[in-house]
Amino acid sequence: MKDANQPLGNVLVVDDDEDSRRLLGHMLERRGYAVVQADGGAAAVAAVEAGGIDVVLLDVMMPEMDGFAVCRALEKNPQNAGLPIILLTARDDMETRATGMKLGVSDFLTKPVNKHELFLRVETQLEARRRGAHLDEAHRRAEQMV
Repeated sequence: MKDANQPLGNVLVVDDDEDSRRLLGHMLERRGYAVVQADGGAAAVAAVEAGGIDVVLLDVMMPEMDGFAVCRALEKNPQNAGLPIILLTARDDMETRATGMKLGVSDFLTKPVNKHELFLRVETQLEARRRGAHLDEAHRRAEQMV
């Protein structure tokens, strides 16, 4: 049973636009998530590397280090494998989606973000991550029995 004081998950919100970042963070916090905010790509990579992030909401179009560059940086560390990344983009085109999929992005949200879709996608990614962790644990225990 989940402790009422425990957050539903730790969400990293990455967007160079402060208003967008705050709005998404506020919506998620009201829903019961713990939120970490990053104003750019380098801060996002540092936050993930610090640990404790369960899902990343990542803007694509950012100066200096765009969302795709963040994905490339994160994939260099094997400990980040399986970390759900949801790309936030104002561009709803196949090229953006295809590039994201090649980089292992889990899902996409088109801006402006619908809060119901946001919650559904975050919840879906967190549940998939939990199930994967349970399967990994069961696999480890099975190997120990052999």
